[in-house]
Amino acid sequence: MSETESLLEFPCQFPIKVMGKHSDNFDAIVVEIVRRHVPDILEGAVTTRPSKGGNYLAVTVMIEAHSREQLDAIYLGLTACPDVLMAL
Repeated sequence: MSETESLLEFPCQFPIKVMGKHSDNFDAIVVEIVRRHVPDILEGAVTTRPSKGGNYLAVTVMIEAHSREQLDAIYLGLTACPDVLMAL
């Protein structure tokens, strides 16, 4: 597949999934990073789930993605954050 080809058709609904250490503000940190690239995150678009032991928190932000470049920028911002352990 070439760089110009994509399995996604834009715009599309796309879940950004992020895992980090459980803290009081981890979900806010994730939303702030995503909001830099998607300013109009809808109410109810953010869900959180603690790990079984409660040490980690999974945050999912459902966005309307408009381009591969937008998604790449979101993931670069998330992976640059020291609080983020994994972004899918």
